[in-house]
Amino acid sequence: MRLFRCDNCGNPIHFDNRVCLNCGFRLGFAPEALGMYALTPHESDPNLWRRVDTPARAYRFCANAEHDICNWLVPESDAEPWCQACRHNGLVPDPNTEEGLKRWRRINEAQRNLFYAFLRWDLPHPTRKEDPQGGLLFDLKNDEILPDGSCKPALIGHDEGHIVIRAAEADDLTREQQRELMNEPYRTLLGHFRHETGHFIWNKLVRDANKLDGFRAVFGDERADYGEALQRHYDQGPPPGWGASYISFYATTHPWEDFAECFAHVLHIVDTLETAQIYGIAIEQEVGLNPYEARDFDCIADAWIPLSVALNAIHHSMGERDLYPFILTPAIRAKLAYVHGLITRQV
Repeated sequence: MRLFRCDNCGNPIHFDNRVCLNCGFRLGFAPEALGMYALTPHESDPNLWRRVDTPARAYRFCANAEHDICNWLVPESDAEPWCQACRHNGLVPDPNTEEGLKRWRRINEAQRNLFYAFLRWDLPHPTRKEDPQGGLLFDLKNDEILPDGSCKPALIGHDEGHIVIRAAEADDLTREQQRELMNEPYRTLLGHFRHETGHFIWNKLVRDANKLDGFRAVFGDERADYGEALQRHYDQGPPPGWGASYISFYATTHPWEDFAECFAHVLHIVDTLETAQIYGIAIEQEVGLNPYEARDFDCIADAWIPLSVALNAIHHSMGERDLYPFILTPAIRAKLAYVHGLITRQV
């Protein structure tokens, strides 16, 4: 994630800032320009704002700014009330309750981070209006309270672009309990978004692009029965020696899950490398590397491995577990390179 600067005073500003802490100017993120901008009120319309750097450009804030959920901008000419990230939402937590508002703000923060990467790579993200059968739609579902008073958790999942995110996982305690229950080394809201949209990207860039042969050569045959594979995974666990070929325990389930996990990790790695560089946290292999523009995944992996080792050591110094508890073996690097090649339109 990049670090930005206020157009009015030059002060560093962050992706989630609403106001410049130095000069007090209102801030917003313009998706089409991939930048954070200082804004001044429009002289004739209280709902519009002008960018300080280019006053001719007028914007309004995403409709979710009403609840301080989103800081993204919508061009004046765009008829949509929501920004490029929020227009993909269906069900959302109730912003009129303290719990709902808190959850939605946390979920939206992760969602906007996801879309930053989608926009950087110009990945497909049609809405349900644009693609009724396969467009991207997020339902941020609450758990169901059954008549006997027990709780039925909302299941995170994907179906032809329709993605369900469990709203309760915006609560740290719930998410950590689930991580322990599933014996996972890593579990975050952003990780959920990146993994589930990996299934959507598989639909668009592999299946619909008729690139199944290349995919199967790397990940195996996705025509294997998914239900049986999932049941076998939960009954028997992963195959012996799985860590040599799979980025995670869950990736062993089925080629679809292996791809989605690898897609998520490419986003983890590239975005974290960019953030580290912005803050001057770099090692020799990273010098001159622009992670989002790099075409060679080997360069990215060669930069990431020593950086992740260093980040893990820093976490240990604070008494925390590994920040990145995964190992990039040659077989796993080959899978990540394939996914990166898809994203960068090289495969």
